This record gives sequence, structure tokens and C-alpha cells, in this order.
Amino acid sequence: MQQNHSVTEFILLGLTQDPMKKKMVFIIFFLLYMGTMVGNLLIIVTIKSSRTLGSPMYFFLFYLSLADSCFSTSTAPRLIVDSLSVQRIITYNECMTQVFALHFFGSMEVFVLILMAVDRYVAICKPLHYPTIMRRQVCIILIVIAWIGSFIHSIVEVALALKLPFCGPNLIDHYCCDLQPLLKLACMDTYLINLEWATNSGSVCTGSFVTLMISYIVILHSLRNHSAEGRKKALSTCTSHIIVVVLFFGPCMFIYTRPPTTFPMDKMVTVFYTIGTPFLNPLIYTLRNAEVKNAMRKLWCIKITSESKR
Repeated sequence: MQQNHSVTEFILLGLTQDPMKKKMVFIIFFLLYMGTMVGNLLIIVTIKSSRTLGSPMYFFLFYLSLADSCFSTSTAPRLIVDSLSVQRIITYNECMTQVFALHFFGSMEVFVLILMAVDRYVAICKPLHYPTIMRRQVCIILIVIAWIGSFIHSIVEVALALKLPFCGPNLIDHYCCDLQPLLKLACMDTYLINLEWATNSGSVCTGSFVTLMISYIVILHSLRNHSAEGRKKALSTCTSHIIVVVLFFGPCMFIYTRPPTTFPMDKMVTVFYTIGTPFLNPLIYTLRNAEVKNAMRKLWCIKITSESKR
């Protein structure tokens, strides 16, 4: 990576400087990260192993859980390790890598949530054409497009970060590298770069959120023509999706769609959508989904039975 500055490393200030609070940060976020990985990996293994979870909805849920695991991993391990470290140093190249990973897996989650909304729209509003429209080949193509879109978005973010010259201050008042805290350290007028950053990230967040909300409003409106049982099942599924969308996009839009200002709550808001949401998603999708819960029970009952026979 080309370096147009004199700074070769940064120091992450983290969430707190208080020694006691740092120990609490370690315990809390270690448990949250372990819960995130166990929950999402459990969903991934269950969907891959179960024959009853072969529909497009679970195909996309598989990739949402994968994106959640990677998204959380892009920030949580460093936050956990740094909470016990005296010097929380991150090199310039590591910082740029974290910017790429954060936006790549974050935007992948955004695009998968959109695909899940598309799947529910076709299933509820076009039920007769659902098997044809959402066949496996189409789902694979859509996921590939989502990966490509995520790559393009994150490359743009890294390109903007690489434009920033750093001449002296290297203290990042955050627990991870992102454009917003890096803009504060750049020794140049960052107005244009901030505008490009807000346009890129802000448009992805806001545009996706508006698209998702419109699609779910259309879906809920169309439920009037379904039977009581069909409405109940569709409403349960859509409610889970809407909860996840609001939990993710609320904090995301707060960070990425505002003028170049910082607030004391920024770090905690970032914690919520980078670590909190990936932790909550498996709980939301399993606790409200009978098919996933039944598939998990069957899978682990089979494993326990096979182990006991040995």
C-alpha cells in the first residue's frame, strides 16, 4: 500500500482508559464474541446438514450468518486483545486491511438482507412463480453479485483512506480503524473526501434501508389476501427480518449519513452494529423460527445418538 505520510502506525485508544473498565470490556466482549461465533456457526452447520432447510430463505440465511461471523471478527478480536494490552498499536497496513474487512463484510450483510427481502416478496406476493424465479441457480448468481458489490464498496473505502496524508498525530479515538476517525488525523482539508465517504457509505445504508422498508410494507399489505394461518406464518418470518433490519441500519445510518462531526456515543453505536447485531441475529432467527429449531434438535440428537453408540 502506497504511503503518502510519515506515520507508519496508529494507537487505538479503545473504549476506555480505566484499568478496571478495560477488564470488564474484555469479559463482556469475549462472551459476546464467543456467543456470536457459536450461534452463527450453529446456524451454518444446521443449514448445511439439514435436508428440510433447502429453501432460498435458508440459503440466504446461511450467508447472513457467514457475513455476521466475519463482520464481528473484523473488529471484536482486536478489541478483546487490546483491552488487556498496554500498547494498542496497529500498523498502517493492518489499519487499511481492517477498513476493507469492516466494509466488505458489513456491506455483504446489507446485500444479503436485501436478498432475503426479495425472497420473501416473491414467496408471498408471487407464490405460483416462486419456484421458477427463486431457483438455486438464480440464488447463487444473486449471492455472487452481492460479493462483487461488497468488494467494490470496500475497495472505494480503502481508496479514500489511502488518499489521506498523516503527518503527526496517530492516536485514533476508537477501538477500530474506519474512515471517520482517520479523517480527524489527516493533515489536509478533508471536506471532499468526507463528502465522497458519506456518499458511498451513506447511500448504501440509506438506500438499502429505504428499499427494505418499502419491500416489507408491500409484503405486509399483500398479506390481506392470505388465509389466517398463512398470514401468521408470513408475519412471523417478516417480523424477524424487520427486527434485524432496524437493529442493523439504525446505528449504521447514525454513523454514516451525517455531517463530519463526532459524538461521545459514536464508539458505543459502532459496537452495537459491529458486535451486538451479529450476536443478536442468531437468537432472533432461531427463537422465532420453528423450522430452524426443529432442524437443530434433529441434527444434535443424531450426533448425540451416534456418539453414544460408539
